[in-house]
Amino acid sequence: MYSGDVSSLRPITLDTLRRMKVEGEKIVSLTAYDASFAAQMDAAGVEWVLVGDSLGMVVEGFESTLPVTLDTMVHHTRAVARGLRRGLLVADLPFGTCNTPEQAMQSAVRLMQDGGARMIKLEGGALQVELVAYLTARGVPVCAHIGLQPQFVHKLGGYKVQGRGAEQAATMRRDAEALVAAGADMLLLECVPATLATEITAAVPVPVIGIGAGAGVDGQVLVLYDILGISIGKRPRFSKDFLTGTGSIAAALQSYVRAVKQGEFPAAEHTF
Repeated sequence: MYSGDVSSLRPITLDTLRRMKVEGEKIVSLTAYDASFAAQMDAAGVEWVLVGDSLGMVVEGFESTLPVTLDTMVHHTRAVARGLRRGLLVADLPFGTCNTPEQAMQSAVRLMQDGGARMIKLEGGALQVELVAYLTARGVPVCAHIGLQPQFVHKLGGYKVQGRGAEQAATMRRDAEALVAAGADMLLLECVPATLATEITAAVPVPVIGIGAGAGVDGQVLVLYDILGISIGKRPRFSKDFLTGTGSIAAALQSYVRAVKQGEFPAAEHTF
């Protein structure tokens, strides 16, 4: 657990996260959208900070992530980078910015050069294998996001658990292995049955981060505003309000980090 000055600590890198997977130490992640919260996360010991296109819903008030633009993502990524000293900064490629390998590369360059991201995250299964291979061959670290993909919400017919049936589960396992073979440095599984998520985590050599994917993954990520209980609308089942009863935002972040590290979160009620 870290608190206070983190300037003397080594920055988290991909090598750090790979080592954590091998050693069985849980990786802690949260979304951030500004410098002040980024600094708080560093002090609490959050290793992996995601500038998620979830900002479209929790910051901008849209009904989905689809209206978020690349300019908006660069703006918020740059802000988070100013407040972050230790955590690995990851940024989402928003909807419509990676339709071709060349467009994906241009978008990633903006997030990394202008925004300061150290890794990009993109949604999609086997169809994104070509993009992942193209980006990683050109020096862009990639986190591949499978399971429930918010950018595909209209195609999926809503925010639903993915991979419940045998056929869906088999497809997701194949997608995960294909994305890693193409060069993905990390996987994010969202709203996936815990048993399937555990199987995928054991089958791939890269760190696997879960959100609504049970406790058998290598780490957890949640939306910041959900763990503070201030998101608009109903909090997702897989999340938890860590602010209530802790007395401060700093204490809530520390409570979340502690719960993930000690295997107390996610519990059964947060799992599918």
